[in-house]
Amino acid sequence: MLDLTYESPKPKVIAGAKHDWELVIGMEIHAQVASKAKLFSGASTMFGAEPNSNVSFVDAAMPGMLPVINEYCIEQAVRTGLGLNAQINLSSAFDRKNYFYPDLPQGYQISQLYHPLVGEGEVIVDMEPGIARLVRVERIHVEQDAGKSIHDMDPNMSFVDLNRTGVALMEIVSRPDIRGPEEAAAYVAKIRQILRYLGTCDGNMQNGNLRADVNVSVCLPGQYEKYQATQDFGHLGTRCEIKNMNSMRFIQAAIDHEARRQIAILESGGSVDQETRLYDPDKNETRSMRSKEEAHDYRYFPDPDLLPLEIEQAWIDDIAASLPELPDAKKARFVKDFGLSEYDAGVLTADVANAAYFEDVAGTAGDGKLAANWVINELFGRLKKEGHDITGSPVSPAQLAGIVRLIKSDAISGKIAKDVFEIVYTEGGDPEAIVEDRGMKQVTDTGAIEAAVDEIVAANPAQVEKAKANPKLAGWFVGQVMKATEGKANPKAVNQIVAAKLGL
Repeated sequence: MLDLTYESPKPKVIAGAKHDWELVIGMEIHAQVASKAKLFSGASTMFGAEPNSNVSFVDAAMPGMLPVINEYCIEQAVRTGLGLNAQINLSSAFDRKNYFYPDLPQGYQISQLYHPLVGEGEVIVDMEPGIARLVRVERIHVEQDAGKSIHDMDPNMSFVDLNRTGVALMEIVSRPDIRGPEEAAAYVAKIRQILRYLGTCDGNMQNGNLRADVNVSVCLPGQYEKYQATQDFGHLGTRCEIKNMNSMRFIQAAIDHEARRQIAILESGGSVDQETRLYDPDKNETRSMRSKEEAHDYRYFPDPDLLPLEIEQAWIDDIAASLPELPDAKKARFVKDFGLSEYDAGVLTADVANAAYFEDVAGTAGDGKLAANWVINELFGRLKKEGHDITGSPVSPAQLAGIVRLIKSDAISGKIAKDVFEIVYTEGGDPEAIVEDRGMKQVTDTGAIEAAVDEIVAANPAQVEKAKANPKLAGWFVGQVMKATEGKANPKAVNQIVAAKLGL
């Protein structure tokens, strides 16, 4: 594993206030389970389908329709719990959460309150190389999603699309361990990364497949330590929940604004009302949505149509045995096996597809550091510039590995390699064949290089005297030799021969 220093969370202190105030943040991440069918019906979960085309009689709450648990969704939730080092409960149960929305046909949501499928876990959040935070996960419960109300298609009417109704969600609930906007965004990013590695959620925030409810409160210095000692939430101040955040940038902005709003209320002698709020990115402000409900407001009771869920430890063990290598372990292995810096290993393992691409290149090229440099700086840089990800790369791992091998064998220089990369990126082809067919091989014949140096030295006696007086000017001769050889001369050999000829 990586040599990490676990720091206690550094609270974000809001500047410009009369007193020092500290932020306390807890998060509820709603992650759509990667499954082709819904939680309690066989209806499709395909995104982008025609409105109300992925709706079964169960989803529409037609009379007499009973829910049937999708075992695969439960398996995905167990897999997620294991990936977050959480306790998997052998016994769990579903409850009815009663509330009315036009896009909730049943008039209640099937969720888990009293007996969730997954218990306490933890997430290591990387803040900077070598520094990490530990955020505790309180629970993960499985529930069904509601539909979608559409208000912008007609000035006089609203419409309802039930395609999302009944889609399986995992609600990942953290402890109030997060102390600032940047840490909150990093936590969501880490959860998203782990889910993608596990294959339990695609993490697509634009489609709403991963969204966060952010609970924000402020307290005076020392109060958080009292909470830690007593577990009394009264020390943390009144919290407000910001609903349905689907952008890392907006999460940070919303937290910062909400904290300042609460501080202004408290410092003017008022009190913060516990409520649910929405963030408006255009105005950069939060606004009240409704008063914050407590569990008793929803009149929870065990769902009478679903038996308690009993699972066997052997089944959990089988799932655990099939888990892929997770981000932290992969990052540590890249550092150890390929000699990468922690930063480079972090960049390469940020996405599972990127990590797989790099490993293919490094394994074939035989030089992890050089491969990492070309994957990160040349390939990733070019793809980002053109708005593509690794799945749209026109350069295959085998092609990039071929370029790295040519550099390592001194067949081409780094400068020539960039020309080869450009050809492969735009035209395709085998790097070795391109170098051979287009005469791009590096000149390593010291006799030929020496002859080129002699010619340039003889033609520039004044420059020779200047270089002898100031050795830094020897670079001029190196540049002239590279120009004369069309960039094909071995740069290391050129530098050595120039220095020898000038007596430096």
